[in-house]
Amino acid sequence: MGQVTVRVGGYSHPVSCEDGQEAHLVALAGEVDKRVSSIKAMGGGQFNEPRLLLLGALLLADEVHDLKVALAQARAGQPVAEPTADPRLAERIARIADRIEGIAQTLDRA
Repeated sequence: MGQVTVRVGGYSHPVSCEDGQEAHLVALAGEVDKRVSSIKAMGGGQFNEPRLLLLGALLLADEVHDLKVALAQARAGQPVAEPTADPRLAERIARIADRIEGIAQTLDRA
């Protein structure tokens, strides 16, 4: 079994993978790191590591969603619109994460 150490958001993480998948895993971690870095650049530097990783995962999930919609449209023969970058996306995701954390805290107290 292969093992690599990836850096995301300035934090190191040892991760195991199938032999031969090390470079792929490093590339995937690089994609996550890009999202985390963009969150930090937009004023999210005060967030702790779990929060940064959550927000980075939400950005990636949003991109995957857009790609799935575009793929479904292409398969249906519909024109696929070019995605447009939303400069306030990190802020929106941070607000959503705040609400999720508030709900989780309420459930923890119950």
